[in-house]
Amino acid sequence: MADDPLAESLAALSRFFVGDLTVIETLNRVSELTVQAVPAADLVGLTILVEGRQRTAVFTDELAPEVDQTQYDTGEGPCLAAFEEQRIFPIESTREDGRWPAFRKAAADHGIGSTLSVPMVVDGKATGAMNLYSFAERAFGESEARTATLFSTQAATVLANSQAYWDARDLNTRLGEAMEFRAAIEQAKGMLMITQGCDPAEAFSLLVRASQRENIPLRDIAVRMVEDATHRAAQKREQR
Repeated sequence: MADDPLAESLAALSRFFVGDLTVIETLNRVSELTVQAVPAADLVGLTILVEGRQRTAVFTDELAPEVDQTQYDTGEGPCLAAFEEQRIFPIESTREDGRWPAFRKAAADHGIGSTLSVPMVVDGKATGAMNLYSFAERAFGESEARTATLFSTQAATVLANSQAYWDARDLNTRLGEAMEFRAAIEQAKGMLMITQGCDPAEAFSLLVRASQRENIPLRDIAVRMVEDATHRAAQKREQR
């Protein structure tokens, strides 16, 4: 067991930033350390967006996603509420009546006595929710909520920064593709200007009409023209 789970969590966060740990490895470690720092928590799961849908993607025990599935099936539950409303939602006893009856029943059926759902927020934006589960009823108080919030912040930071990285990488990729396709379009226009004896505007119009006629994106028409021309030139060189 770590002597100081919060300090070790921060260390894991640092290793994530310098590239030694992946997103999932870091989130798994933060979740494991949360269980150590909050003795009342028997298991922890993280609800985050996976391909646009909320899912328990990280968990310390396979029981967590089983319990959470009822939330995803019904569209309501404490984890989803914490995610969407950026508020802490405790359930003191899953065996008592209250909000989210379907989730309460599912949790109780799996032996869960109480839960604590904490939003993962960074810079005022929710990236997910950390869900703590206990087999005992009334296991979570204000102290546990404060500690859980510290760890949920670490997890939120990981997600926010990984999203920023991938957004930037995606933007760079798209810009690179745009430049590549623009070069192909300009080459295709030049070829048409030579073979058809037309100006740049007319050459572009020819590309547009070809795109519409074949129902193929203009950039693909241009790439195909350039590739065909390159292939023919290579064949001529081989025949010499």
